Amino acid sequence: MNRTIFFLLFLGLFSISNDVRAQICGGNLGENIFTDGDFGSGTANMPASNPMIAPGYIYTTNPPPSDGYYTLSNNLAAWPGLYSAWLGIGDNSTDPFGYMMVINASFQPGLFYEQEVDGLCDNTLYVFRADVINLIKTGTPNHIDPNVSFLIDGVEFFTTGNIPKNQQWQTYGFTFTTAPGQTSVVLSLKNNAPGGNGNDLALDNIEFRPCGPEALVLPVEIENICEDGSPIDLDATVIGDQYDTPAFQWQQSFDEGITWQNIPGANNPVYTHSQLSSGYYYYRYLLANGPGNLSNSKCRVVSNVKIVYVVPKFYEIRDTLCEGLSFTLNGHSYTQTGVYVDSLVSSIGCDSILTLDLTIVPDPGIVAEVVVQNPGCIQTTDGSLLIQNVLNGVSPLSYYFQGAPTGLTFFESLIAGSYTIGIEDRYGCTYEEEFSLQPPTEFFVDAGSDVFVELGELVTIHPVTNTGLESFYWSPDPMMCDPECWDLAWYPKASTDLVLNAVSEDGCVASDTVHVGVIGNRKVYIPNVFSPNADGVNDYFAVFGPEPHLQSVQKMMVFDRWGALVFEQKDFAPNRESSGWDGRVNGDTAPVGVYTYLVEIRFYDDRVLEYSGDVMLVK
Repeated sequence: MNRTIFFLLFLGLFSISNDVRAQICGGNLGENIFTDGDFGSGTANMPASNPMIAPGYIYTTNPPPSDGYYTLSNNLAAWPGLYSAWLGIGDNSTDPFGYMMVINASFQPGLFYEQEVDGLCDNTLYVFRADVINLIKTGTPNHIDPNVSFLIDGVEFFTTGNIPKNQQWQTYGFTFTTAPGQTSVVLSLKNNAPGGNGNDLALDNIEFRPCGPEALVLPVEIENICEDGSPIDLDATVIGDQYDTPAFQWQQSFDEGITWQNIPGANNPVYTHSQLSSGYYYYRYLLANGPGNLSNSKCRVVSNVKIVYVVPKFYEIRDTLCEGLSFTLNGHSYTQTGVYVDSLVSSIGCDSILTLDLTIVPDPGIVAEVVVQNPGCIQTTDGSLLIQNVLNGVSPLSYYFQGAPTGLTFFESLIAGSYTIGIEDRYGCTYEEEFSLQPPTEFFVDAGSDVFVELGELVTIHPVTNTGLESFYWSPDPMMCDPECWDLAWYPKASTDLVLNAVSEDGCVASDTVHVGVIGNRKVYIPNVFSPNADGVNDYFAVFGPEPHLQSVQKMMVFDRWGALVFEQKDFAPNRESSGWDGRVNGDTAPVGVYTYLVEIRFYDDRVLEYSGDVMLVK
């Protein structure tokens, strides 16, 4: 692609308003001067070679482009590292492999392109337009919108304003008229938005065309005449006085409008179609302001295409049909081999004689070999049907899946169920059969019934499954064994939902959830009397309870009736009498009486609770 085309790439961005493209030019357009403005097409997601269309920017094939980089691509969704805020789109055409230009604007605002376009005509109206899209998804916060200005000969003419995040292609464009004697312009592009987070856009369908008055051949519908009728005149209708000396050149196409040839000497507003041989005839005319501009493709516009259909006097139809089908002609149905003649009168009064040479062939009994691949798992879509061989049908064959035409013989990504395959041969003989994809035995895992235990009690879980396993894991990981184990045995600290996730040897996935409920009763026994008399019974004041329900006694403090501390012990195991108070104070036996205590206990769930009360010392 040349540099001038890159100019047009951006030129379409600059618009007086966001009007749709049909409103940019009020009349007819000329041929697109920049034929590469759609960036071409290719099966590669990004062309490997640098198209050299963006001086000052770096071409990359390592998407997505960073600030100051650009690329050509036919599908952003194919990029494995696509920014999460970007749209995963293709170009703005029906071509699945059509390219668009993708730009991540530079950090600093300023000019990013300048190019001279020459070969123009003076005193001529031109239109520049392009399709543009903000690549940031709708509703994405804190992302800068692209904003671009257009300068002609160093003077800023138009700006896009902020290009909205609406996930839609929009057409931006404008018209301008060259001055007397002016045949070229210098065009510059300016990025107004700062780079960084956002300021990302894609461009497509760049056009640079002359814009003239409405140039029509009326009526626009197909003109029908009889083969034995008379020539007809085609009138050029020019609406408006934009051209003070309009010049005409009629053209004809012999390939249904793909290419056009000048009709020698056909330079008047009226052209007479005199060909009366049956068939379709395609016409249009070129229009410019004066003969000089007419000879320059950059200065003329093109009318609509006018089609003249000469209805034939005699029709001959040859057809071959499968036995059981019929050919309907002029209200009659024919089901036998033979030659049939009928007369028709068209809506415009043309008399035609139609000869039908019909052949009916026996139904050969089409047979298809279809390979059935059942899905591997209940929830997967890996089933398929493959038409491997077709017998007895006459090519070309047409294929149908679920009653709809398709060019495929392999149907994949199917779930279990019934599917219909149809085949039709050249003569309309058909084959149709229903195939069932059978579901496999459902893979399951069962983690068991819900369990409820007291805090500190052992929980055991013994899951079951109906097939061999490739892998499994518990979530959240209870960290009950290393490596991961199938059967679980552990002391839960809190209620939780355990999910067993498993993959079978066939790659099927299943899961099951078991609820483990932990009852938070606190089982603590602190005696209210003890007798430190060395008889081996109740000689110590200590803390008792089931383990591991009780983890530790964080602190035990005992006070006399005046509040004086007579005993203190920290961080000792419960149920250890010798760790408690033996009824002595500084080595002497404490007097009989009531004492108060303060105890802090750590439980299995790491919760620390404080207990207080009275204990009586007796002999």
